[in-house]
Amino acid sequence: MDILQILIDFFSGYGYEAVFVVLLLCGFGVPIPEDITLVAGGIIAGLGYTEVEMMFVVGMAGVLIGDGIMFALGRLLGHKVMQIRPISRILTPQRFCAVQEKFTRYGNGVLFVARFLPGLRSPIFICAGMSRRVSPLRFLLLDGMAAAISVPVWVYLGFLGAENRDWLMTWVHRGQAGLLAVSAILLSMVLFLCLRRKKTRCD
Repeated sequence: MDILQILIDFFSGYGYEAVFVVLLLCGFGVPIPEDITLVAGGIIAGLGYTEVEMMFVVGMAGVLIGDGIMFALGRLLGHKVMQIRPISRILTPQRFCAVQEKFTRYGNGVLFVARFLPGLRSPIFICAGMSRRVSPLRFLLLDGMAAAISVPVWVYLGFLGAENRDWLMTWVHRGQAGLLAVSAILLSMVLFLCLRRKKTRCD
C-alpha cells in the first residue's frame, strides 16, 4: 500500500485533526511528503468525508504553524537547536552550510522559495530563525504567500481527482514539476535583483 492510500485511510477515519497533525509532523522534518498529505486531504473532501474549503483552512494552518515552530526554535535556541536529536537529523552540518550559502546568495527571498524545496524547507526555516536577520512578521508574510500558492494547488487537485486516481497522479507529477520550475524561476529572479542592487550600490 502506497503512502497516499495510507494517508487517505487515516484521514477518512479522523478527518481534519489527522490532516493537521500530519502536516505539523511534516514541518518537523518527519519524512512524509507534504504535497501528498495535502492531496490526501483534498481526496477525502472529494469523497465527501470533509468540506474542501475547511480542508484548505486546515492545510494552511498546519503548514504555517509547523513552519513557524521550526523558525521559533532556531530563533529562541540559536545554534543549540542543532543539539536536539530530531533536528540534528534534518539539519546536518552539510545542510547547514548549504542553507547558509543560499542565504548569502539570495537573502531573505530564499524563504519564499523554501516552500517549494522538499528536504531543504525545514533546515532553511530553522536557519532563518538562528540568523536573527529575519523578523517573525517577515517570515510569516513570505512563508504565508508561498503557502497560499502551494496549499490550494494540492488540496483542490486532490478534491478534483478524488474519483479518478490515474488522472490525479498524472497531475500530481506535473504539479511537482511545475512548482519546481516556478521555484527555479523565482530563485533566478531573486539572484538577479540582488546582483542589480549590489551593482547600483557600487555605482
